[in-house]
Amino acid sequence: MPNTIRAAALATCAACILVPALASAAPDPRLDLAAEKRAEATVRQMTSAEKTVITHGIMPLPLGGNPPPIPADAVPGAGYIAGIERLGIPALKETDASLGVSYVMGLRKDGATALPSGVAQAASWNPDLLRSGGAMIGSEARAKGFNVLLAGGVNLTRDPRNGRTFEYLSEDPLLSGMLVGAAIRGVQSNNIISTIKHFALNGQETARKYVDVKIAEGAARESDLLAFKIGIEQGQPGSVMCAYNKVMGEQACANDWLLNKVLKQSWGYKGFVMSDWGAVPDLGAAIKGLDQQSGAQLDPAVFFADRLAAKAAGDRQWQARLDDMNRRILTAIYATGVDKHPVTPGGKIDFAANGLVSEQAARQGIVLLKNANGALPLAATAKSIALIGGYADGGVLSGAGSSQVHGEGGPVAVRAVSGTGVWASFIAQQYHRSSPQDAIKARAPGAAITFRDGRYITDAVEKARQAQVAIVFATQWMTEGLDVPDLSLPDRQDDLIEAVAAANPNTIVVLETGGPVKMPWLDKVAGVIEAWYPGARGGEAIASVLFGETNPSGRLPITFPRDESQLPRPKLDGSDTVEPSFTGDPAHPGDRLTTDYDIEGSDVGYRWFARKGEKALFPFGYGLSYTTFAASGLKTDGRTASFTVANTGQRPGATVAQLYLVSRGGERKVRLVGFRRLDLAAGAQGKVDMAIDPRLLADWRDGGWSLPGGQYAFALGENAESLGEPVTVKIAARRWKD
Repeated sequence: MPNTIRAAALATCAACILVPALASAAPDPRLDLAAEKRAEATVRQMTSAEKTVITHGIMPLPLGGNPPPIPADAVPGAGYIAGIERLGIPALKETDASLGVSYVMGLRKDGATALPSGVAQAASWNPDLLRSGGAMIGSEARAKGFNVLLAGGVNLTRDPRNGRTFEYLSEDPLLSGMLVGAAIRGVQSNNIISTIKHFALNGQETARKYVDVKIAEGAARESDLLAFKIGIEQGQPGSVMCAYNKVMGEQACANDWLLNKVLKQSWGYKGFVMSDWGAVPDLGAAIKGLDQQSGAQLDPAVFFADRLAAKAAGDRQWQARLDDMNRRILTAIYATGVDKHPVTPGGKIDFAANGLVSEQAARQGIVLLKNANGALPLAATAKSIALIGGYADGGVLSGAGSSQVHGEGGPVAVRAVSGTGVWASFIAQQYHRSSPQDAIKARAPGAAITFRDGRYITDAVEKARQAQVAIVFATQWMTEGLDVPDLSLPDRQDDLIEAVAAANPNTIVVLETGGPVKMPWLDKVAGVIEAWYPGARGGEAIASVLFGETNPSGRLPITFPRDESQLPRPKLDGSDTVEPSFTGDPAHPGDRLTTDYDIEGSDVGYRWFARKGEKALFPFGYGLSYTTFAASGLKTDGRTASFTVANTGQRPGATVAQLYLVSRGGERKVRLVGFRRLDLAAGAQGKVDMAIDPRLLADWRDGGWSLPGGQYAFALGENAESLGEPVTVKIAARRWKD
């Protein structure tokens, strides 16, 4: 597509999604009530045998030593739950994941549009961008015959070495909750069910099946659980997927406190809880709040079929629980319209239009971290450019595991990690077919462009020395199932960047990473952009930022530490004792591992840095632009806030206005309490009005929220460390239930 046409299409796409960022779009509660009443009526019509049909399912893939028979109407994907034709209950056909319709290790020979990684989308700070992305991937799921999308990853980034950092969104409960809620709304606009996952405190992949999270209830409620709560309020997901890990001694999928006391009783959640695949320890999980056993062949036994029926036949408590399980699953089906809008494989997908949705998300999520002496944007008249590393001649990196997505034709490059067969591709390093080199050539047609893969530093240095500009593409690969051991760039890439920068002072580094990395070479390069895993059209998005077609507007949704010593746990728990395994199963019977989240409590990410008085390499909320902005005139009463944002530079661009609580009762306490993305022409200004959620100011104590009376100070911030003059107001004490 010519650049002029592409720019016009993207402008149209952007105009569609840039509406007020914090507007709530929760469904009419009467629809939920109607769905619940329909579900109750259906349960009354069910026979005893029918009551264990929709409470368990299989993974309909030819995997494992003894895979179950695959029903004729199943679509190869993550899961299949049989329906009940007599009652008009459709089969549930499930696919991964938050970033698009999963590639399923290449077993299903079709393509899908890959969104940028979750953290890349979060860097846009734009809920409506995520809503558009959710609507897009939900439409592709429907076109392929799926009516459940296992989307909605919202666990907070407590440790950036977590192998699923790229899938999740941020370290802040407000930002994560608002974004995931918007994505879920988009998915479910297709009359399919979305999950929100992984409930809860799923913070590492090392020993993921048995690591036991230790945390006080107040700290959990003020952080990770608050992100889930906001996401559920905003998105109304039909299902919650519980996690692999333990929480305070109990498996998350058999955790009475999490599933019954918090989710269903305290929050009043009416949908159903599905297990993660292989996460159900026993039949007792049903009494503890689990409603559906997913991929049952991966568990020790099929608990939620004959065994569940036998319990219900002789025990009124179990009979009531079984009815409740069915009622919750049916409520989700009816509330989302799954039964009235059946799915059929073979629907038409407009990959060109959907690619533009992905590209727009990548453009808004790219973060400009450094731009010394106006090195960027590059001039289209550059005479020579050396491209180095990162498979930049062929494509852009993607994260691995169940969220792996690829377009038609599959990956352009694959780097094996370990193992053989289909499971090897589950954790292989793979690249999307979107070449940064091709996109750069299109924007600099008169330049002499060379590429070196970076394996030989001497060769790369020679090409860098010969060019006006050197662009090093540096990658940090992440996958479900494995954590990264540290925050360095692997394969001697730090040495490569150092050597290239010594040969050419006009060196730009493009980072394709799953999360933060250390940058020992930062002072020696002219520019750095964080492109994350930029999705199906990532090469185009990167080039558009490099050459100024896109004015970068991304802001970091997670803190970049200087090194691991700044983290609450400088050494990742289990990294020195647990044998790495993508399944996370114990290597030996009786294996134990505990991780102590009470160290930081609810002070996750930038809040931890503020508590410790530490300065990050790049703080939460940080990002540069090719123009300048100024925020002023803050007025607040502690419940609402208003202020003005102006574009004070020479280019149109977008910024993210950020409002922080900075002290409470004279005590320093930094918390994000509001944000808004604004697009402004050069010299233009915009008025921002926002509500402040009182939960962000309060503490969880004695079974409810407690807001101490006293002086509260708020400030506008360019990021969590660059804060303006505080405005102080007096707020009265109050308490309330969740």
